[in-house]
Amino acid sequence: MTHPFLDLPPLTAQRFAAIEDRVARLLDTRQDVLITQGEALLPLEGAIRAAAGPGTVALNVITGPYGQTFGNWLRDAGATVYDISVPFHTAVRAEQISAALAEHPEIDFVSLVHAEAATGNTNPVAEIGEVVRRHGALFYLDAVASVGAEPVLPDAWGVDLCVIGAQKAMGGPAGVSAISVSERAWARMAANPNAPRRSYLSLLDWKERWLDAGRTALPHAPAQLEMLALDACLERIEADGLETVMARHRGAARATRAGALALGGGLEPYVHEAADAAPVATTLRVPSSMAASELVAHALAADPALPLAAGGGALAKEMIRVNHYGPDATPEAVDACLAALGAALAEQGAAVRPDDARRAAEQAWR
Repeated sequence: MTHPFLDLPPLTAQRFAAIEDRVARLLDTRQDVLITQGEALLPLEGAIRAAAGPGTVALNVITGPYGQTFGNWLRDAGATVYDISVPFHTAVRAEQISAALAEHPEIDFVSLVHAEAATGNTNPVAEIGEVVRRHGALFYLDAVASVGAEPVLPDAWGVDLCVIGAQKAMGGPAGVSAISVSERAWARMAANPNAPRRSYLSLLDWKERWLDAGRTALPHAPAQLEMLALDACLERIEADGLETVMARHRGAARATRAGALALGGGLEPYVHEAADAAPVATTLRVPSSMAASELVAHALAADPALPLAAGGGALAKEMIRVNHYGPDATPEAVDACLAALGAALAEQGAAVRPDDARRAAEQAWR
């Protein structure tokens, strides 16, 4: 018995390198690109532990739960960490970064999440990157949720460590991820005696055994199915055009926001300003008399395939996430989510206007 997922020829080093080159084109970068064999938390943690240590002074920006995680990793690595926290319904401003760097000129590492799918906000990386570049700090960026939904340009923005994953806006697999690394980031890692070595977290191991060796022999067996899925995902984005893919996500975000406002029933955008809202997912605040998790459960009971989720942790009571990314960045998915949420709100006795929501969403797509 043969199976198309199982009876495959081995993935060659040449094919692996070609997929990395495709990722580099997606990011429009001349930096080294590594495809790491695991979900994006692998290079996110590996990069911090490689580039930060007891002598590092870091500015860590918290606009959602991942920013909190990065601060913990930096402290675990021995870094001195200054946090900037902003309310999760907004975005950090370049002026805030500039003020923090002026107050602490010894800062040499800045960590930031581009888009927080968990809270629905996005940060102005281009402006922040300019500030960080002038200061001279190493710039670390989590672009896992943003890539494919909005521009991600490590070279143009001065990002030294840029991590992406394919499972959200790119519409690809979750089991592999990628990181672009600048020359000065490699130098920082090489000078760090605490950087992971002989470890699955080690980016330096990959550099020495793969990049420096000419990408001719893979250090270990690759995650073949995930690599092929990533290649297919990149091929589809190239065929559609990256701008077309990003436009679908922008349209889905506009439509969801407009439709939720028109629906009524007490729903309102969680991120106050549309300019701060991420194209990858829209978060909605529910009335204080209701629980977001219960509304989502009612909506999913009618259609379990809807891209709806309640907020995580403490946000489960107040926030709903409409995950209109990848294959769900469509008018049909947005309309179905709005209709299901309207029905769930009506069950709770709220007055809703589903026809108004549908019309507002349709107009927002134009």
